[in-house]
Amino acid sequence: MSEMTFDKQYFANCLAEMARLTEENRDYWTKLDSDIGDGDHGINLSIGFRAVTSNLQENLENAEDISSLLKKSGMVLLSKVGGASGPLYGSFFIKMGKDDAGKREVSFPEFAGMLKNGVEAVQLRGKAEVGDKTMIDALQPGMEYLDTHKNDDDPVKVMEETVSIMKQGAESTIPLVAKKGRAMRLGERAIGHKDPGSESSWMLLNVFLEEMKK
Repeated sequence: MSEMTFDKQYFANCLAEMARLTEENRDYWTKLDSDIGDGDHGINLSIGFRAVTSNLQENLENAEDISSLLKKSGMVLLSKVGGASGPLYGSFFIKMGKDDAGKREVSFPEFAGMLKNGVEAVQLRGKAEVGDKTMIDALQPGMEYLDTHKNDDDPVKVMEETVSIMKQGAESTIPLVAKKGRAMRLGERAIGHKDPGSESSWMLLNVFLEEMKK
């Protein structure tokens, strides 16, 4: 299990599955956002991932390496998606491949490093910390666990725990007062509502786990 590797096709499969997941959850994520934000989170992600998949096969064939495929997909999200989610998710995918130029295959520890780079880019762009009622509440605790356990013998088990921690992080946003974004204007009225970005982020990163199991 520790010898598990990930190639360009794996990442393309993940992006295609993320697009399918987004269509399934578009209304759910939008409802979460309508409670405390602009009400467009699911809609914007749907627009973005449709654009990603429309050129995915071409990008897969033309990309020299994993980094190029992820960067092209991230640039699409950056250019096509409105609101906060476009820049955040776009930055995530662009920075995922920053240390992997020229690689057509990566190991699990390298893959873990890619995810960590992506989350760091999200945090840098959004300037959020754990407790601010954002996607960082889901992503950062998961990445801390993943970074600590990336060399364990069972990558699937490590990713299962990582995703579980991220899901718990999303749940932890419910009682919080928002300190970032539109929800900040609501003050204590945001209490009792889950942050939509925290929910979409753990669900999207769960795709990496599900594709690992195939």
